[in-house]
Amino acid sequence: MTARDFDTIVIGTGPGGEGAAMKLAKAGQRLAVVEAHGAVGGGCTHWGTIPSKALRHSIQLLADYRRNPLFQHTQHQVDIEFPDLLRAADGVINDQVRTRYRYYRRNRVDVIFGRAHFIEPNLIEVRRPGGLTEELRAKHFAIATGSRPYHPPDIDFDHPRIRDSDSVLALQHTPRSLTIYGAGVIGCEYASILGALDVKVNLVNTRDRLLSFLDDEITDALSYHLRQQGVVIRHNETYDRVETDEEGVVLHCKSGKKFKTDVLLWANGRTGNTQDMGLEDIGLTPNARGQLDVNASYQTALPHIYAVGDVVGPPALASASYDQGRFVGAHIADGACDWSLIEEFPTGIYTVPEISSIGRTERELTASHIPYEVAQADFKSIARAQITGHTVGMLKLLFHRETLEILGIHCFGEQAAEIVHIGQAIMSQQGEANNLRYFTETTFNYPTMAEAYRVAALNGLNRLF
Repeated sequence: MTARDFDTIVIGTGPGGEGAAMKLAKAGQRLAVVEAHGAVGGGCTHWGTIPSKALRHSIQLLADYRRNPLFQHTQHQVDIEFPDLLRAADGVINDQVRTRYRYYRRNRVDVIFGRAHFIEPNLIEVRRPGGLTEELRAKHFAIATGSRPYHPPDIDFDHPRIRDSDSVLALQHTPRSLTIYGAGVIGCEYASILGALDVKVNLVNTRDRLLSFLDDEITDALSYHLRQQGVVIRHNETYDRVETDEEGVVLHCKSGKKFKTDVLLWANGRTGNTQDMGLEDIGLTPNARGQLDVNASYQTALPHIYAVGDVVGPPALASASYDQGRFVGAHIADGACDWSLIEEFPTGIYTVPEISSIGRTERELTASHIPYEVAQADFKSIARAQITGHTVGMLKLLFHRETLEILGIHCFGEQAAEIVHIGQAIMSQQGEANNLRYFTETTFNYPTMAEAYRVAALNGLNRLF
């Protein structure tokens, strides 16, 4: 068998792989991407970000409809089940796949479907469905194979009542009750999504508070609104075993607590997709969570093999993975990269309401003895929020008392993940350009949610003495 030769081979077509491929294609490299799934886009498109956020959007529309007094006389005519809402995401997924495949075709990138297995450090075998194989050789490789939900070996994930964040999207009914084990981003998102469908939800957290990397005031608000939806939150719990029968599934915790519901959603941890790739045979050994160690340039122990995205661990965000891929593409094409990835990037959490933040929290600033003040705007006072009916939430700016430098932005409420970018742009400025007064001296469209920055900035300046 004669191997086909390329300059670079990218393994995986999620955000990290796509970012690397597009950068390398623009640099004129002869390039191939290998995708194990039957369509491009990776887990982000098919099982993660896109379907879960489309599902959330559909449920938000349903909640808005039920809340709107204009439609009170027709609400009893609407009976929507979980699978109906999932089908609404199919069109988005198909559009994303077509768009991404067009990118590859337009840039003359060979897309090869099959599983990549390293035979030598510069040679892989692609194992196609049906047993066909093909050998590909390259000077460089970028591994962007993503991650999958972590499965403890003592839990039967083949049982129809036990789901992870991938397989929950295949539910064919709306469960009456659900226990979510793991209260990270995925667990909190699904708790709020299913809580909005009037499912009885238990959210079992292994830590002492939700999403402890966020500002305490934001997580307190999230906890309050989850409980308002009927979600039962239990902190500092560790599972002991899982028991299933015909009537339901029981999560037994080491504290002695038991949670019996129709379905168990396991949302505790993820594992890098590095299995059966022959990495150990060429000197690359993933860690216990299937992740690869990389240096500051995303090179593995073999410098010609790079790794990006979820397969290298945190932050495991689609946005950050794409930027890592572009960085690697530039590094491979030029032998170096004259730009660096930003250290602070926004976090978007699509609960109901959604959360977004960038920069430091009050807890971190206090621990660092930095003199800061809080500027805050409640959405209930913003005209646009009153018009749309989304008055729950707030914009919170943390700024230096003396220089007025913006140190952190924390937003809870409708459009939080969009709103945060305005503040991010000002935070990224150097010196005096990063100043709270920008928001008081700028004219915002009215009525908009962006106006919250002006309201918050005035609030913050009034706190100074």
